[in-house]
Amino acid sequence: MFKSSLLNLDPTGWLVFKCYRTTRRGIGSGSFGDIYVSINVTNGEEVAIKLESNRARHPQLLYESKVYRILQGGVGIPHIRWYGTEREYNVLVMDLLGPSLEDLFNFCSRRFTMKTVLMLADQMIGRIEYVHVKNFIHRDIKPDNFLMGIGRHCNKLFLIDFGLAKKYRDSRTRSHIAYREDKNLTGTARYASINAHLGIEQSRRDDMESLGYVLMYFNRGTLPWQGLKAATKKQKYEKISEKKMTTTVEVLCKGFPAEFPMYLSYARGLRFDESPDYMYLRQLFRILFRTLNHQYDYTFDWTMLKQKAAQTQPVVQFPAGGTAGGASAAVAGAGAITGSGTAVGATGATPTGNTPQ
Repeated sequence: MFKSSLLNLDPTGWLVFKCYRTTRRGIGSGSFGDIYVSINVTNGEEVAIKLESNRARHPQLLYESKVYRILQGGVGIPHIRWYGTEREYNVLVMDLLGPSLEDLFNFCSRRFTMKTVLMLADQMIGRIEYVHVKNFIHRDIKPDNFLMGIGRHCNKLFLIDFGLAKKYRDSRTRSHIAYREDKNLTGTARYASINAHLGIEQSRRDDMESLGYVLMYFNRGTLPWQGLKAATKKQKYEKISEKKMTTTVEVLCKGFPAEFPMYLSYARGLRFDESPDYMYLRQLFRILFRTLNHQYDYTFDWTMLKQKAAQTQPVVQFPAGGTAGGASAAVAGAGAITGSGTAVGATGATPTGNTPQ
């Protein structure tokens, strides 16, 4: 059930930028605001609008819109329609997307086959590489921030939520940001790199390490540092960090192909300012994919499950963007609002929502 985080907000009927009519249908809520489906009155197309109060304590929507503008044109980057203000709110109009990988993981009973994990890994590495090429690091790589497209883009993976993204090098001089060791944890504790836990400035290597934990989460169903109890959030982060550091790559990846510990060992071994060899990492998983005799046909686990369910029952609760009974985060830039833990902002403040695990 969608519940607005903006008190007394009912944007039904708002006409944004003179052409986007907001519906009552809310599809996501984050610490910063809400996401609604809107209709382009000129052609009937459904889009998503992200609303943030202009009195927000830590406004991020303007910054996020600027990052999206820089990234525009990349494969798997949502298209920005408009950014501006409407009444007392900052508004970002974007593509409407399908369900997140966290939603789909739950739909598939929290188990993905190796074929699905490897097809996703290929696209995920590509999305992160593109962001890095554009001189940014994401800093909150997690299943909730990867969404499938809809319609003709239903097999394409999109990377969203750039509110915590940071420029890691100067666009003109290519000068890398300085190494520091006094940083607060930024991102989601469950998938954060060990160096992020230790307070070290994040760089490209941290996005890659976080992706390694996401892949093992899909393989295993859970990560060893989930569900740890502590009196305070700070103590919980410390417990997660300790468990992460004492769990060897071999133990974490036990029972799964050698390519997964190879990936994580590589990511953890990168220097602070070193550029990851993205093609090496993609080839690592592509060769495994071929060795296992899989066909790259974009038939994911949820594709099969949806088809099978459709043959046996008339109604399927399939998570899809803008559909009844669908995903709560089915929108570009929905943010840390569901499932796999809440992101911690660069200020160290944790938005309202689930405690990171």
